[in-house]
Amino acid sequence: MRISLVVAGFVLAASASASAQDHYRLQTAAELARVCATPASASDHVTAVAFCHGVLAGAYGYFLSATPAADRFVCPPTPSVTRTQVANGFVTWLKARPQYNNDGAIDALFRYAAEAYPCKR
Repeated sequence: MRISLVVAGFVLAASASASAQDHYRLQTAAELARVCATPASASDHVTAVAFCHGVLAGAYGYFLSATPAADRFVCPPTPSVTRTQVANGFVTWLKARPQYNNDGAIDALFRYAAEAYPCKR
């Protein structure tokens, strides 16, 4: 009986962990916006915001390293913006353009960034 309870406990813990991990498996723009818009009252607010900011920073870092300067279509504004401003801007932008909800998260993020922070040549 004790072994059954222990095994049941592990199964429940693994299930809860898997569903928490699935919460952060982002494929669509809507999923990224959901995580970036996690309210401050949510128990996972700090984790969600940190994850959102990590996605933003990682995507932009990859863009900078993979795209020659002459080919960049997103440029940082002056004065610079914070990750929170970018995240909030993306969420607001996507709410106004629900046709992009099912697009890839990073594709939609860069569509937003190209509109919000275009390079001025």
